[in-house]
Amino acid sequence: MQIEGISAEIRLIRSKRRTLSAEVRSDGSITVRAPLRMPLPEIERFLIRKAAFIERHRQRCLADLQQHQEPPLTAGELAKLAEKAKAVIPQRTAVYADKIGVSYGRITIRCQKTRWGSCSSAGNLNFNCLLMLAPPEVLDSVIVHELCHRLHPNHSRSFYAAVYRAFPDYNRCDRWLRENGPALLRRAGY
Repeated sequence: MQIEGISAEIRLIRSKRRTLSAEVRSDGSITVRAPLRMPLPEIERFLIRKAAFIERHRQRCLADLQQHQEPPLTAGELAKLAEKAKAVIPQRTAVYADKIGVSYGRITIRCQKTRWGSCSSAGNLNFNCLLMLAPPEVLDSVIVHELCHRLHPNHSRSFYAAVYRAFPDYNRCDRWLRENGPALLRRAGY
């Protein structure tokens, strides 16, 4: 979707939501979320009204991106990150598994495009080696998040209650990852 006054392609996502929203991501991409049955002309009118604000925000994001751009990681550097993760993450996972009172299967380290961690139904844990570029408490927050899925395989209130019990500073670390994670992924070429 293209709107005059906005210098980027706009991705439209329709869902069972009730409201219309526009999101400018840190990489300058724009996503509009709209109710399933909302007419396209109504969405376009919304975007035309908000075009100046959206474009200003987009340009700020792109300027920040340019200013804080770090060099891409080489294959060798990624391999070293993965080795470091293989040494650090299992130790941190054992500490928090004891604290939470859960067990887990094997731990796999990968360089993933979209996930920082995951927990399979069998209890196997996967972590992104790029977490080694994040502050240690951010790594711990991801570990706790995945271990709490051993108690609650969803994102319910009970799940988050378990996360906050084990890691009270979770919100700050999650915010750091949402704000800085895209830059880490770009360093890996994603």
